[in-house]
Amino acid sequence: MDEEYDVIVLGTGLTECILSGLLSVEGKKVLHMDRNDYYGGDSASLNLTQLFRKFRGDQAPPSELGRDRDYAVDLVPKFIIASGELTKILVHTDVTRYLEFKQIAGSFVYREGKISKVPSTEMEAVKSPLMGLFEKRRAKKFFEFLQNWKDEDPATHQDINLDTATMKAVYEKFGLEPGTQDFIGHAMALYLDDDYINKPARQAYERIVLYTSSMARYGKSPYIYPLYGLGELPQAFARLSAIYGGTYMLDKPVHEIVTDSEGKFVGVRSGSETVKAKQVIGDPSYFGDDKESGKIRVFEDGKVVRAICILKHPIPGTEDADSVQIIIPQNQVRRRHDIYIAMVSSTHNVCAKDVYVAIVSTIVETDRPEQEIIPGLQLLGPIYEKFVSVTPIYTPISDGKADNIFITRSYDATSHFETVVEDVQDVWKRIIGKDLVLKKREVEVVEH
Repeated sequence: MDEEYDVIVLGTGLTECILSGLLSVEGKKVLHMDRNDYYGGDSASLNLTQLFRKFRGDQAPPSELGRDRDYAVDLVPKFIIASGELTKILVHTDVTRYLEFKQIAGSFVYREGKISKVPSTEMEAVKSPLMGLFEKRRAKKFFEFLQNWKDEDPATHQDINLDTATMKAVYEKFGLEPGTQDFIGHAMALYLDDDYINKPARQAYERIVLYTSSMARYGKSPYIYPLYGLGELPQAFARLSAIYGGTYMLDKPVHEIVTDSEGKFVGVRSGSETVKAKQVIGDPSYFGDDKESGKIRVFEDGKVVRAICILKHPIPGTEDADSVQIIIPQNQVRRRHDIYIAMVSSTHNVCAKDVYVAIVSTIVETDRPEQEIIPGLQLLGPIYEKFVSVTPIYTPISDGKADNIFITRSYDATSHFETVVEDVQDVWKRIIGKDLVLKKREVEVVEH
């Protein structure tokens, strides 16, 4: 470990693996280390034995769940938006050659005790049980307005300026009811809370259009998902990095982030060995309280509660879909943040036949996090096994430019990867000094 690298990357979560892949392609000499003996960090997919070891210590998995190797259970529940930023990176880097994708079969929203399909076009809106007859007409006009909008053509603007008018004002112009605003803002624009409503409408408009264009791309839902679980994503980017000369070391404990007298990064110490580099990138778990320097580099910015539930049936009320997303908007259950349910099954090669894996998650608001996800758990029907975690969300304190220590963010409670890519783009710009530029191509989806 005596040679010097351009960048050392700590942790093999998706954010770190995308960055090491992109930096290797850019010609940087990269060393990637992880304390675990598997790829993925917090965004890994575990087999049954690993899952039980993580949550239940020495307890063996029940034999009726089937073979260990049939399972790849995600620790963090996220789907890929078909027309989103992660898709662009997958295509730009050509890591799609290592992966196969399937559609998620349905996107649902909870309202007044029932779950219903999220309408994504004016035609679907007209048929949706979420709205009465008059509201459907208003919603149809709203969706037509969004679909016809052209920045350069004021005739399409209906006297609305998306950069100054709030989303609240846009909803009011079309006379949309609060329940309709709920499913548009939370199940289509995918906001976690209602803060967006008093901000300029431009971002919400872009997010709704992203949802509808993703929906139009493959049909049933706006989401795609990799066969064999989300843990395949970091591994695919790790392969990309290796092709371009990146070096990987798993099962390598990190004992110290070594800095010089001015606090600038020098290297990473593992046992008696220190490896040097110009810069370091890593997930927050490698930068807790640095015992050597006493320096605090990250702060806790909330917590996420997640319950991984193994079911022996599809979720009731979802037309027996083999995979779904269900969003419970916060107003429906008197919360500040939405509750998400993500479910996949053996169709995606992540569990045994006739088994379904549903993950219920939300941002923690009280000192009893498990009670906060009860509205989500109640929608699942009988739960065969349940594994609950409460995970802090860490945010770096500084941008890393002064000391060459660049820390990524923890995985948040959103149901997709858009915020992960924002973090990748942000760290990239701080390290390289210019924006990450991507080319546009298509991703192939495997049909059933």
